[in-house]
Amino acid sequence: MISIALDSNILAYLAGVCRDPADTPKIQEVRRLITMLSPSVKLIAPAQALGELFVVLRRAGADPQSARSVLLEFAQAFDAPQTSPSTVSAAADLVVDHRLQFWDAVILSACADAGCQILLSEDMQSGFVARGVTIINPLATSPHPKLAQLLAAS
Repeated sequence: MISIALDSNILAYLAGVCRDPADTPKIQEVRRLITMLSPSVKLIAPAQALGELFVVLRRAGADPQSARSVLLEFAQAFDAPQTSPSTVSAAADLVVDHRLQFWDAVILSACADAGCQILLSEDMQSGFVARGVTIINPLATSPHPKLAQLLAAS
């Protein structure tokens, strides 16, 4: 079974965070995609992405208890690999080698450590491959071939 990781922005849409009217169709599309993919793939929510989700929820107006509840719900719904010192070291390598932002590199490294083949992210470079993980923007106008293949098989 293929493993797919979810970046914090995808988790935020899944949680229904709407900061702009343009977010409503994104929320609907992410929910549709996750519903379609969930029976046939293993979904992963890296610890860093969950932490970023908590911050996004708070900035969107959620009280601490509500944000915590969503975080815990997602941590139970998806595998949530922890970030180890080797994950952080690998992330630093990605920063040096590819000029990624550090926290994005931590998420990408955690995905690789968890055996993910795909990281769904709206704000990282779609199509970029590192450590065997392909970043795919699931909200792109035309779907990445890997995502299109998975959706066709669903």
